[in-house]
Amino acid sequence: FPNWAYKTESSPGSRQIQLWHFILELLQKEEFRHVIAWQQGEYGEFVIKDPDEVARLWGRRKCKPQMNYDKLSRALRYYYNKRILHKTKGKRFTYRFNFNKLIFLYCP
Repeated sequence: FPNWAYKTESSPGSRQIQLWHFILELLQKEEFRHVIAWQQGEYGEFVIKDPDEVARLWGRRKCKPQMNYDKLSRALRYYYNKRILHKTKGKRFTYRFNFNKLIFLYCP
């Protein structure tokens, strides 16, 4: 995963963070490996091991206590059209970042 994606962490109450960046934050921290983790040997691919917990953490970060996985997955699907995230076919709760597209869109 590219180092440029790990900017200084947004403040916990910040509503400015985007979901893709929040996911990268979780993926980089050892303490969240039981809920979300990189897939070994697959560049940019990750699996959400505990969808409800990831949704709860996202809801807490965005000050939206009613957040659930259905709502979070809807937000993830928004990234499909932007081509910055893809669902991995045949693997439940597994996604792949398109880092080339992220670099193009968000790297200065």
